[in-house]
Amino acid sequence: MYSISNFTDNDDVKIISELGGFKVVEYQRDLSVSPNSAIVAYYSSKMNVKKRQLVCELSKAQVTVQAGAMQWMLGNVNATTGIKGVGDLLGKAIRGKASGESVIKPEYVGDGILVLEPTYKHLILMNAEDWGGSVVLDDGLFLACDSRLKHKTVMRSNFSSAVAGGEGLFNLSLNGSGVFCIESDCPKEELIEITLQNDVLKIDGNYAIAWSGSLDFTVERSGKSLIGSAASGEGLVNVYRGTGKVLMMPTAKMPNV
Repeated sequence: MYSISNFTDNDDVKIISELGGFKVVEYQRDLSVSPNSAIVAYYSSKMNVKKRQLVCELSKAQVTVQAGAMQWMLGNVNATTGIKGVGDLLGKAIRGKASGESVIKPEYVGDGILVLEPTYKHLILMNAEDWGGSVVLDDGLFLACDSRLKHKTVMRSNFSSAVAGGEGLFNLSLNGSGVFCIESDCPKEELIEITLQNDVLKIDGNYAIAWSGSLDFTVERSGKSLIGSAASGEGLVNVYRGTGKVLMMPTAKMPNV
């Protein structure tokens, strides 16, 4: 048996979201400061620049996490590689190379608690069932998920997505039933969820962070021709076509801004 004091029962640490076996805790202030950094820490807390951690209750769900994300674990917790054989290792190696994700994502089992490294990014919990059982994530967003979810690599519908769309050719897809957590540059309050019913969404830039696996994703010219695209001042756009959902962070700062 174990008990934890001065963690989530601390007035300065709040549970801001909870879903399945996951909880997101947020530190309301950074108290580990010096006189030189106190002003920055004060205004950071006022502008929602806060440290956050993901807490995983393994008695509710076994979890798979991004490599190197674990900070501490308590109780009956065992870590495995999640590798189920040579074929599985080869498949994960190919998938990791293609999507840019870590090849080995540790799986944690037991009935204790696992706490991941703190981050200033926003930790957003979602259920794969709300995405029709298949969701595709933009590169580098995956943090953790229920181990029941299957990881696959999906390829864009056309090669131009890789060479001209500002995106990679492959993405990580989570399939099945279970909760997952992503690291977002924007808070949940600023994210826009768009539901398509046999329709088309076109986005000029890398603003979509997740989309249903049922959608056809391509990169196309914004106009019907190169001349039309040049005349409109726009170039290539990311296109999501079909029936499903897209999650956008329209307030994200672009790399060249």
